[in-house]
Amino acid sequence: MAWPLAAILLVGVVMASAPARSADEPDLIFRRSTVFKLLSPNDKLATYGIDDPEVEGVACHFTVPEKGGIKGWLGLAEEVSDISLACRQIGPIRFKGKLQQGDDMFRRRRSMFFKKMQIVRGCDAKRNVLVYMVYSDKLIEGSPKNSTSTVPIMPWGGADTIQKCSDFITE
Repeated sequence: MAWPLAAILLVGVVMASAPARSADEPDLIFRRSTVFKLLSPNDKLATYGIDDPEVEGVACHFTVPEKGGIKGWLGLAEEVSDISLACRQIGPIRFKGKLQQGDDMFRRRRSMFFKKMQIVRGCDAKRNVLVYMVYSDKLIEGSPKNSTSTVPIMPWGGADTIQKCSDFITE
């Protein structure tokens, strides 16, 4: 009777530790060690790149701290909430469909069970600017640490027409 319960718990732990996400997995650009650990992995800063899955022509880069040590190596460490974000137009901007203000563009777990990082997207209709915010939250308490990046929707190449983000936002 104990074996099936242990198997169920193991499956639950594996599923809970899998990254929750709205977009494809980000591309690791590079990592840099920040704290040396003698017998286990170092603490690091890791920079990732990701394309907005709903807005063609926008890419974001974010840097997150990654815990080293035994807990970090085993995936048990709770990561801190210090995350930086930069988003840019990398081509003509085309909306793939209607979007909600404050929709998750990307989500990833930052601890085994309770903490996650989120990049959310919105539209500043008055300025025709896409606004991206990254923050980290816990099940019980949030974190005020956040970062914001904006992408003005501009003509690209020979294209003179630009889309208005307000045409693609639903309330």
